[in-house]
Amino acid sequence: MDLSKRRLIGAALAAAALGACATQGGSKRTAGEFTDDAALTAKVKTAIATDAGARTASAVNVETYRGVVQLTGFVDSEDQASRAVSAAKKVQGVRSVKNDIRIKK
Repeated sequence: MDLSKRRLIGAALAAAALGACATQGGSKRTAGEFTDDAALTAKVKTAIATDAGARTASAVNVETYRGVVQLTGFVDSEDQASRAVSAAKKVQGVRSVKNDIRIKK
């Protein structure tokens, strides 16, 4: 391997390491908070599947950070989006729901 390729690989590895450090500092959740958020995410996904249907549940992505649930994805109707949001809000432990679901056109 020539010197320029080694430098390129070294620079890429250094950039990746620095990026990981920067990401690590912004997320100050404890292990307990991380576990709680993961459990809430699972409960919200289950609630959406139960209340809004499997098709809606498969189209909606759920992420949770410190009890705040963010819903994203594309659904067929406003009714599907609103049912997903309503289901998420009913889950015990959810502090708030950020609806970023889009309607397919």
